[in-house]
Amino acid sequence: MTKRADALQIRPVGEGEGLVFVTRRLVRFSHVDPAGIAYFPRIHNFIHEAFEDLWEEYIGVRYFYLIQDLRIAFPMVHTEVDFLQPLRFGERPEIRVSCFKLGRSSLGLRYNIVVDDRLCVDARTTTTCIDADKLKSQPVPQEYRVFFEKIYNPQ
Repeated sequence: MTKRADALQIRPVGEGEGLVFVTRRLVRFSHVDPAGIAYFPRIHNFIHEAFEDLWEEYIGVRYFYLIQDLRIAFPMVHTEVDFLQPLRFGERPEIRVSCFKLGRSSLGLRYNIVVDDRLCVDARTTTTCIDADKLKSQPVPQEYRVFFEKIYNPQ
C-alpha cells in the first residue's frame, strides 16, 4: 500500500483547470482493428486501467486490495465516451484523469486521452462507492476523498 512516487504525475492542465492524474498506455497490435485503429472496447479497457492506476499510483492503494481486503468497491454506474480522433497502433497516449463530481457516495471522473496535442477521447464515468459484501452504497471514505478533492475540476 505505498505510492509509487516515480510513476506519479499530478500536474496542472491549464489556466484555471486544476490538476490531473496522468498515466500512459501503448496501443498494441492486439488493440487495433484491420485498419490499424484502436477498437472501441479497448478504449474502455484503457479507461478502467487508468482508474486502477489512479488508485495505486496516486492514492497509494491497489484497487485489488481495496476490493478484496477492505471490501470497498467503486462499480461504474454510468459512462459516456466521445471518440474524437483515432488511436493508432504504436502510439503512446497520455490519459489525464480529473474529478468533475464529488458526491457523498459517488465520483464523476473525466478521462482525456491525448496523443501529442491531439485530444482523441473525452470520456466521463460515474462510479458509486459500495460495501462489497452488502452491495449497498456508502460514503466515499474521507482518507480517499481528500485525493479526489485535489483533482476536482467541475468543468
